Amino acid sequence: MNRRLYAGVVGVILGMVTAPLDGMMLGPALPVIVTDLGGAQDFSWVMTAYLVPMAAATPIWGKLGDLYGRKAAYLSAIALFLLGSALAGTAQEMWQLIAFRVVQGLGGGGLMVGALALIAELVPPRQSARLMGLFGVIMPAALIAGPLLGGVFAEQLSWRWAFYVNLPVGAVAALLVATRIRLERRRLAARIDVAGAALLTTVLVSLSLLASWGGTRYTWTSLPIAGLAGTAVVTTAGFLWVERRAAEPVVPLRLFADRSFTLAQVVRLTAGAAMMVFAAFLPLYMQLAKGASPTASGLLILPAMLGMVAVSVGSGQYISRTGRYRGIAVLGGAVLTGGMLALFALTPDTGLVPASALTLFGGAGVGLIMQSTTIVTINSAAPRDMGAASGSVTLWHTMGASLGAAVLGALYTGRLTDTLQARLGTGRAGEVLADGRLTVAARLPGEVQDAIRAGVTDGVHGMAAAGAALGVVAFTLACLIRETPLRDRNTPASTTTLEEHHV
Repeated sequence: MNRRLYAGVVGVILGMVTAPLDGMMLGPALPVIVTDLGGAQDFSWVMTAYLVPMAAATPIWGKLGDLYGRKAAYLSAIALFLLGSALAGTAQEMWQLIAFRVVQGLGGGGLMVGALALIAELVPPRQSARLMGLFGVIMPAALIAGPLLGGVFAEQLSWRWAFYVNLPVGAVAALLVATRIRLERRRLAARIDVAGAALLTTVLVSLSLLASWGGTRYTWTSLPIAGLAGTAVVTTAGFLWVERRAAEPVVPLRLFADRSFTLAQVVRLTAGAAMMVFAAFLPLYMQLAKGASPTASGLLILPAMLGMVAVSVGSGQYISRTGRYRGIAVLGGAVLTGGMLALFALTPDTGLVPASALTLFGGAGVGLIMQSTTIVTINSAAPRDMGAASGSVTLWHTMGASLGAAVLGALYTGRLTDTLQARLGTGRAGEVLADGRLTVAARLPGEVQDAIRAGVTDGVHGMAAAGAALGVVAFTLACLIRETPLRDRNTPASTTTLEEHHV
């Protein structure tokens, strides 16, 4: 690879890494954001408002790259992501931050798919395999560094730098891609499934609002909740109808004819949802219940991130050597269940070191599921559907994360609110939640701090129960996956043996 192309590839990687880095930085910064902007009851939408449009926009960006050139599409995605980042950093109200996160998500949907498409077009397969290994190092590094950077920014500078830091990184990425990458001008025949993407977005928004508002802002039998449920059902049916007839659907339904493929996507959805416990909500416990600084809370969830990375690498090597993957998925469901149940050991008086160590097991379960479901997905798809299958596993993970942020956020907020009301009374609890005073670092009366610690811990226990249920679902479905021989890249599955597999 010549020096010019190498610089361009560095730009591609820099642009791609901004999205996961941004997401991981927000966890330790969220308590400070809530303290500054208020709106504690809606804080989970800071995550959901990014993930829902990202999930829906991902396939659209892929098609735009085919139609107008992958370089142009990638630069446009970076520009939109940076615009959203700049706006998010200037937010003065929680609703503004949520709205600007939507803009970020629309751009973020094009970063991963655009980067992979550019690499595939720029670099020969032998060298691209080496670059995929580099991705395998950079992405875990983002998972690990993100919480630390988010804590440092929130404590030493401002939470706004969790967004502003994207600007110089993205600008360098865009400059390198614009000046160092030259591609032949060509347009491929492609159709954008606008109707499918719009319906998918409506389904996700309806389900997210249903999960967030049901039983909290509105009763489950209220008209708004019934309307959201009806919208979700109708748009899901419409989405399936459109996808069966679309020339190039967002989600090719023929892939789901394979049982293992279908099961892998649902299991991956559970991993995406469970990951939000560690990425978004446990830093709240560390800061609000334990009084940890934002930087310390980033450090304290490192066991979860390290566990996720370590088992992903280790299980990948095991699968490559043995060709066995079903057991890894089953083990992932079991470890995830145990890791979530372990969070019930957290109390307002739990030491920081034991609390941090307890996060290891759930992170390891998520890592095992992510690695195994990726292998199942790729092995289940025909060669002509490999791109769609790879996009599907990303889509289902993102959908799981977006719905998980909404559902888990609703559980957390509901348990927190109930505890505060029981201890402080409805009026005083409402003041604490609305005015952004959810922090033990503030100069609050002792009984208020005790109520907050207890409420945050109860919120974590509510999420742990939901996470354990997700683990049971993942374990059960993984047991139903059929383990078939892993095929060689260019060989039909029926003619390979387990020993012939190469990752």
